Amino acid sequence: MAESSSQSIVINADPARIAEVICDYPSYPRWTQAIKAAEVLEEYEDGYPATVRFVIDAGIVQDEYTLHYDYAEDISRIEWHLVAPSKMQKAQDGSYDITDNGDGTCTVTYTLSVDLSIGMLGMFKKKAEKAIMDTALKELKKQVEAA
Repeated sequence: MAESSSQSIVINADPARIAEVICDYPSYPRWTQAIKAAEVLEEYEDGYPATVRFVIDAGIVQDEYTLHYDYAEDISRIEWHLVAPSKMQKAQDGSYDITDNGDGTCTVTYTLSVDLSIGMLGMFKKKAEKAIMDTALKELKKQVEAA
């Protein structure tokens, strides 16, 4: 598996609200730029999505892939992995860790590791991962705090 990258952001909301927005995958196309479609294919007995298919279009990067999700009992950690290789990815592992700061805010840490199907120099791959995480966290913060 490829090396992982992490990035964090502080969000003015409680952990339950943040987890609610993260787990509402079908709404992603309404508030994220790159995700054009998200469909829950399978759910756990408790209603949390288990398998989700995504369609992304980020200019030169277009892909369709399926992720399998696992959740911590207290929903403080949401993690995923790529179910099968896609056009652009051989593997993907990621997670959101939600830490309650005790002051009405939470720190959300996004960790991502992607093994691409196409060749890319390490420094460009790291730059792309950083941009993906930065955008994802800022869009998440905006969506959570808008409510």
